Amino acid sequence: MLVSFLLLLLLWANGFVGWETFAQVQFESRYIEKLGFEVLMPVFDEEIKQKEGKEMIISGYHLPMRYDRETIILSKMPYASCFFCGGGVGQESIAEIQFKTKQRRFKPDEILKIRGKLKLNEMDFDHFVFILEEAELIE
Repeated sequence: MLVSFLLLLLLWANGFVGWETFAQVQFESRYIEKLGFEVLMPVFDEEIKQKEGKEMIISGYHLPMRYDRETIILSKMPYASCFFCGGGVGQESIAEIQFKTKQRRFKPDEILKIRGKLKLNEMDFDHFVFILEEAELIE
C-alpha cells in the first residue's frame, strides 16, 4: 500500500495523473463550419502539450457506451452523474481508452485503473478530447 501511494505521489509530482491534468485545460466556444454549429473546443497550453505522448495513470468509472473490447470510455464520475447523463462537469471528466489488446468485459461503473500514453485531440469529432493510447489495465 505504501509503495502504491509513493508511486502515485511521484506521478502526481511529475504531472502525470489524469483528471487533475485534464481539469487544467480551458474550453472555448467555436463555430465549426463542417458541423454548422458552435462546439466547445479545447485550448491546449504548452504545459499540457508537453505531456502528450507521455505515460500517465488514470482511475475512473467504466461507462458502457462502446461495446468493443479494445476501446472504452472512462469517467471521473459514476454513470448517473457523468458528462453524458447530466451533473458531470465537462469534457475534462471523460477519456477514451484505447487498449493494446482486447480486454474482458467491464461492468458499468466498474472502477478501473489505467496506464497509457496521452494523446490530445482538438478536431477529430469521432474521438474524445483526451485519449490514452497503448493502454493497459492495472489490476
